[in-house]
Order: sequence, then C-alpha cells, then structure tokens
Amino acid sequence: MKPYRRHVFICTNRRPEDDPRGCCAAKGSDAVRDRFKETLGARGVKGVRANASGCLDQCANGCTVVVYPDAVWYGHVTVDDVDEIVERHLIGGEPVERLRIDRT
Repeated sequence: MKPYRRHVFICTNRRPEDDPRGCCAAKGSDAVRDRFKETLGARGVKGVRANASGCLDQCANGCTVVVYPDAVWYGHVTVDDVDEIVERHLIGGEPVERLRIDRT
C-alpha cells in the first residue's frame, strides 16, 4: 500500500460538559469525521485518509481539523463545510481560507 498524500485529522476529543474549554465532540466533530469519510469514499478520492484525533489543543476553535503534510488548520468546521474542503483543498489543492486558523 502506498503512503497517503494527505492525512486529515478531525479532533473528536470529549471533556465533561462543565469544562470551560469545551470540546470538539460537543461541537459535532463525530458527524464531521463521518462526513469526511463518506465524501472521500463517494468521490473516489485516493491517497487521502480521514481519521479521528485526540485533542489538537484548539478547543476554542472547534470543531478543529488539520490537513497534513500541508499543515493547514481549520476551525469551526461543520458538516456543511466538509464538501468544500474536500473539493477545494483535498482534490483541488487550494485551502479554504474562510475556515483557516492561524497556527504560527
């Protein structure tokens, strides 16, 4: 099996409801992860893997998604954003600027 060209990590971290940091799971990250997997499969995208991740330390920006090796971080991602990320970034190579968060 060839290595993946890109790897998409979707934070699915869970914290107690009273944790002031919140968590991506409470912001719909499981559904976002499922949508990435469904969309990549339906589009027949090869060489890209979508996985759940633990905490990406961007709780205030959740649901957080990061694409490697591009090092593009997305914040406040919803299920409705996934198709655009797949089309524009994972297929077209152009990050979706309106969703990017600065990690520098």
